Amino acid sequence: MMNCNAYERIFKRLDEDGDGKLSPSELRRCMETIGEELLIEEAQELVESMDSDGDGLLGLEEFVGWMEREIKLRDHEERKMEELREAFRMYVMEGSECITRTSLKTMLSRLGESTSLEDCCVMIGEFYVNGDGVLSFDEFKLMMFKKIFVCLI
Repeated sequence: MMNCNAYERIFKRLDEDGDGKLSPSELRRCMETIGEELLIEEAQELVESMDSDGDGLLGLEEFVGWMEREIKLRDHEERKMEELREAFRMYVMEGSECITRTSLKTMLSRLGESTSLEDCCVMIGEFYVNGDGVLSFDEFKLMMFKKIFVCLI
């Protein structure tokens, strides 16, 4: 995590008019410099969501709080994605980049599930997108997110 001095230096650089506050337009220009398109309406909504004193601008403390939340969120998302990659690798046979019906059957067998190759083919068929009969990592993610969503319902 960055220290407060680093956040303050970033804040001062973004504060184009030097008033000690970031306006939606300053925030929008900042995002443009890093290659992100942000409409002025989106910038206003973003500032409003972080603006704790209701002045329509971001002070240094509000900016630091926002930056720390964003960094924590990204770190959390990266950890979750790595956990998903590890789970995917458990189902992939050595030398392969995807989950086949055979690798799925093997892993399910290790987990104590007795499943036929045909059943594995059906399971995979539910989620492969490109018709190749195997699951790529992106298709595996889709499958896992669908499972999570169904569990929440």
